[in-house]
Amino acid sequence: MQFLKTIFWVILAVVAVIFSFGNWTPVTLNLWGDVQIDSKLPVLLFSAFLIGLLPTFILHRATRWRMRRKLESTERALDAARGYSVTTAPVVSSDPGDSIPPASIPTAVPPGVS
Repeated sequence: MQFLKTIFWVILAVVAVIFSFGNWTPVTLNLWGDVQIDSKLPVLLFSAFLIGLLPTFILHRATRWRMRRKLESTERALDAARGYSVTTAPVVSSDPGDSIPPASIPTAVPPGVS
Protein backbone atom coordinates (compact mmCIF):
# COMPACT_ATOMS: atom_id res chain seq x y z
CA MET A 1 0.00 0.00 0.00
CA GLN A 2 2.88 2.36 0.77
CA PHE A 3 4.20 1.74 -2.74
CA LEU A 4 0.91 2.93 -4.26
CA LYS A 5 0.95 6.07 -2.11
CA THR A 6 4.49 6.82 -3.23
CA ILE A 7 3.59 6.29 -6.89
CA PHE A 8 0.56 8.58 -6.50
CA TRP A 9 2.63 11.42 -4.99
CA VAL A 10 5.38 11.05 -7.58
CA ILE A 11 2.85 11.21 -10.43
CA LEU A 12 1.17 14.23 -8.81
CA ALA A 13 4.52 16.02 -8.47
CA VAL A 14 5.43 15.29 -12.11
CA VAL A 15 2.05 16.60 -13.30
CA ALA A 16 2.53 19.77 -11.21
CA VAL A 17 5.98 20.36 -12.71
CA ILE A 18 4.72 19.80 -16.27
CA PHE A 19 1.80 22.16 -15.60
CA SER A 20 4.18 24.79 -14.22
CA PHE A 21 6.51 24.65 -17.22
CA GLY A 22 3.59 24.80 -19.65
CA ASN A 23 1.92 27.80 -17.99
CA TRP A 24 4.86 29.91 -16.78
CA THR A 25 3.28 33.21 -17.84
CA PRO A 26 3.18 36.44 -15.85
CA VAL A 27 -0.14 37.52 -14.37
CA THR A 28 -0.86 40.99 -12.99
CA LEU A 29 -3.05 41.12 -9.90
CA ASN A 30 -4.81 44.42 -9.21
CA LEU A 31 -5.17 44.85 -5.47
CA TRP A 32 -6.67 47.89 -3.74
CA GLY A 33 -5.87 51.31 -5.12
CA ASP A 34 -2.88 51.43 -7.43
CA VAL A 35 -1.19 48.37 -5.93
CA GLN A 36 -0.40 45.68 -8.48
CA ILE A 37 1.47 42.40 -8.09
CA ASP A 38 3.14 40.57 -10.95
CA SER A 39 3.20 36.84 -10.32
CA LYS A 40 3.57 33.69 -12.35
CA LEU A 41 0.38 31.73 -13.02
CA PRO A 42 1.42 28.42 -11.35
CA VAL A 43 2.47 30.26 -8.18
CA LEU A 44 -0.90 31.99 -8.08
CA LEU A 45 -2.87 28.77 -8.65
CA PHE A 46 -0.92 26.70 -6.12
CA SER A 47 -1.20 29.42 -3.45
CA ALA A 48 -4.96 29.71 -4.07
CA PHE A 49 -5.23 25.92 -3.75
CA LEU A 50 -3.33 25.92 -0.46
CA ILE A 51 -5.38 28.83 0.92
CA GLY A 52 -8.56 26.92 0.09
CA LEU A 53 -7.19 23.68 1.53
CA LEU A 54 -6.25 25.17 4.90
CA PRO A 55 -9.78 25.65 6.36
CA THR A 56 -10.84 22.20 5.15
CA PHE A 57 -7.74 20.62 6.67
CA ILE A 58 -8.34 22.36 10.00
CA LEU A 59 -11.98 21.21 9.99
CA HIS A 60 -10.90 17.63 9.22
CA ARG A 61 -8.35 17.57 12.05
CA ALA A 62 -10.82 19.08 14.53
CA THR A 63 -13.51 16.55 13.60
CA ARG A 64 -11.05 13.69 13.86
CA TRP A 65 -9.88 14.92 17.30
CA ARG A 66 -13.47 15.26 18.52
CA MET A 67 -14.44 11.79 17.27
CA ARG A 68 -11.35 10.26 18.88
CA ARG A 69 -12.28 11.85 22.22
CA LYS A 70 -15.84 10.51 21.91
CA LEU A 71 -14.57 7.03 21.10
CA GLU A 72 -12.15 6.99 24.03
CA SER A 73 -14.91 8.19 26.36
CA THR A 74 -17.25 5.48 25.09
CA GLU A 75 -14.54 2.82 25.48
CA ARG A 76 -13.93 3.91 29.07
CA ALA A 77 -17.66 3.76 29.81
CA LEU A 78 -17.88 0.30 28.24
CA ASP A 79 -14.91 -0.93 30.27
CA ALA A 80 -16.53 0.42 33.43
CA ALA A 81 -19.83 -1.28 32.56
CA ARG A 82 -18.04 -4.59 31.97
CA GLY A 83 -16.24 -4.26 35.27
CA TYR A 84 -12.73 -3.92 33.91
CA SER A 85 -10.34 -2.10 36.16
CA VAL A 86 -8.74 0.98 34.68
CA THR A 87 -6.23 1.30 37.53
CA THR A 88 -2.54 0.69 37.08
CA ALA A 89 -0.70 -2.45 38.14
CA PRO A 90 0.26 -2.69 41.82
CA VAL A 91 3.65 -1.29 42.74
CA VAL A 92 6.23 -3.93 43.63
CA SER A 93 8.01 -3.32 46.91
CA SER A 94 11.59 -2.16 46.55
CA ASP A 95 12.53 -3.53 49.99
CA PRO A 96 15.55 -5.85 49.53
CA GLY A 97 14.31 -8.20 52.26
CA ASP A 98 11.20 -9.07 50.23
CA SER A 99 12.98 -10.02 47.02
CA ILE A 100 14.82 -13.22 46.13
CA PRO A 101 18.54 -12.76 45.50
CA PRO A 102 19.61 -13.62 41.93
CA ALA A 103 21.89 -16.49 43.01
CA SER A 104 19.03 -18.43 44.63
CA ILE A 105 16.71 -18.32 41.60
CA PRO A 106 16.61 -21.80 40.01
CA THR A 107 17.76 -22.04 36.41
CA ALA A 108 16.84 -24.64 33.82
CA VAL A 109 19.71 -26.98 33.00
CA PRO A 110 19.56 -28.90 29.71
CA PRO A 111 19.63 -32.71 29.97
CA GLY A 112 23.09 -34.24 29.90
CA VAL A 113 24.81 -31.19 31.37
CA SER A 114 25.99 -31.44 34.96
